[in-house]
Order: sequence, then C-alpha cells, then structure tokens
Amino acid sequence: MQLFEDVSIFPTSYDSILQRIANIDPLKYGRSRNFIDGAVTYLSPYISRGVISTKQVLENVLERGYKPAQIEKFIQELAWRDYWQQVWIAKDDAINSDLKKSQEPVSNYGIPKAVIVGKTGIQAIDEAISEFYKTGYLHNHVRMYIAAICCNMGQSHWKYPAQWMYYNLLDGDWASNALSWQWVAGSNSNKKYVANQNNINKYCYTEQKDTFLDVDYDVFSKMGIPEVLQTTSKKRLVTPFPTKTAIELKPTLPTYIYNFYNLDPKWDAEIEGNRILLLEPSVFEQYPVSQKSIDFMLQLAENIEGIQVFVGEFSALTKAYNPADIHFKEHPLNKTYRGTEISRDWMFEVTGYFSSFFGFWKKCKKQLKF
Repeated sequence: MQLFEDVSIFPTSYDSILQRIANIDPLKYGRSRNFIDGAVTYLSPYISRGVISTKQVLENVLERGYKPAQIEKFIQELAWRDYWQQVWIAKDDAINSDLKKSQEPVSNYGIPKAVIVGKTGIQAIDEAISEFYKTGYLHNHVRMYIAAICCNMGQSHWKYPAQWMYYNLLDGDWASNALSWQWVAGSNSNKKYVANQNNINKYCYTEQKDTFLDVDYDVFSKMGIPEVLQTTSKKRLVTPFPTKTAIELKPTLPTYIYNFYNLDPKWDAEIEGNRILLLEPSVFEQYPVSQKSIDFMLQLAENIEGIQVFVGEFSALTKAYNPADIHFKEHPLNKTYRGTEISRDWMFEVTGYFSSFFGFWKKCKKQLKF
C-alpha cells in the first residue's frame, strides 16, 4: 500500500518539525506502531540528524499531561535510540563486526539483487523498497522484514545490506541500523528474527500466498536459500559531496562545529559565533550516504543561521583557519575533534554498556515517576 503521495513527507523547516512533535499521539502510537499505517511519529530523520533530541520529544509529550505509565511503549521506543548510541560509545568500532557471536550460516557478503531492485516477489516488501528509494523512509517493521530476508533467508552477512539501507535512509543512524541488523541476524541477540507471510500480511494488509515466506515458523531453520535470493550484488557506495567553497571565520568569535549527526539550530543560538557544518571525507568513506541524504542534511542545516559548509577533515579546517575557541557535541565519530566537548541531550542519566536493552531500560525506568 502507498503511504506517501510525494517526497515532502519530511519537511525541513524547524517550525514544521516542532509541529510534528506537537502532533504526536503516544497512546495511538502504542496501539498501532507495528502496522504499516500505524501512528508512528515520522520524527526519526530529525532525531538522527540531531535537529531535535529524544529528551526534547519526551519532555514535550509529558508536558501535555501524559503519565509515563500510560505511554511506556512510546517512551521505550525513544529509549532504544539512546540505547544503541550508548552501545556505540562503549564498543566503538566493534559494532562494525559481529558483536556477540558470529552470524551463521553466511553464504555471501553482498545483498540479494532481488532486494536491491525490489523484486523479491513479496508484494509488501517490493512496494516498500520502491517507496524507499523515493522517500528515504522505511517503516521499522519493514526494516526487520528486509533484514530477515537478506540475512536469514538469503544468508547474506549483515554488514553490506546494513550499509545499503543506511546509505539510502534519511534517518540513517549507524548504531541503530547496524545493531538492529545484527539483532535480526542473531549476532547481537539470542536468536534470529524471522517473519512468515502471514505476519507480513497482517501488518501490511496484504493477502499473498505461495511465496517463499508462506511457511510455518519451524521450516525456517531447515530452509535453503530461495532461488530468488541467490543472485547477490555488492557495489561500492559513494557519498556525493557538495562543491568545496571557501569559508570565512571571525577570529574573535567561538567556532561551533556541526556535522551529519548534529544539526541543532538551538545550540547556543543566542551566542554570536562561527558555525561550520563539517563534512569529513574519511567519515563518509566508512559510512557512505546517498545524494538524497546529503540534500536533506543541507536543507536541515538552513535552520542554523549563518552556517557555512566545509568539506574536509577537522585537521584541515584547523590548519587552514586556526580557530581559537572550538565547540562540538559529543559523538563516537568525533574522535579527531579538539576543543570544548558538549554532551548531547540524553533522555536519562544512564550511561555505559548494557548487553540487553531491558537491562538499560530497567535503569531508565527508575528515573520516571510511574
């Protein structure tokens, strides 16, 4: 089923983003979020790009009078985002490999071509992939379906398919993406995630039969690779950078560094400063994103008054312009930054590695007044 009439599903003005927060119905979200047309918030691209924070969203909802016990599922789903980030902080580059145990079996390190071109034969999946290329968005349940098809039916190692999805997502968050793919593939969980055709029919409102997923669950562990998934592809993903242009810094002012994960227009907005959107080629070589993602990022950056774009490494920026007072927000990809590091706005004062989300959530929940 078609969810969006056009690609304007994600407006980029800050006022429209705030209105989207105000429109959240956390009760309806809890009841319907797993359905393809459920009352999801469509806030993930703005949270992932750091325009707004999970804490900001939670505070807004609670200020409207909802009690935590009423909307626990909504708060949990927000907390998953912070949880994956905490895992990334704790494990660093280890999240780029099988985290807890090896994925098995693995027959290839590409991605089924049928997934790339949206010709799996699963109607709901193929329609979602077609829409994905147009909008940069996938429903979370569909992401899990696609990951299960790639990893657990197609026996593709999770890494490249996860990179393909991240490349095309407007809400690309490498921690959430990579660790969720590993959760589905069984390398970051106790068991693999699988869904059969009946499950997909239920949540996507289709009525398909006689597909390779139209089986009972006990069949999956004995299933070979379906013929439609046997041809794989692995093309190099390349980030298209904007044209390099010179920037101007006022040496007497502080310099604020923004990037793909921090586009917060309210960050010290009352302070006059140099504001630089730093696009480091080394980061995007490791974590490439599409033209659509770059364009979306640049449009969101327009909410930041006076921002200038610098394509190059942090070291090149400092060498060329020698800014004296640099400020940046903490993030696992900001390893080479030097200056005053500012903490992100976390929902809870819970940090460190937890092997399971519910261990993390147990600590978080104590800070809510149920």
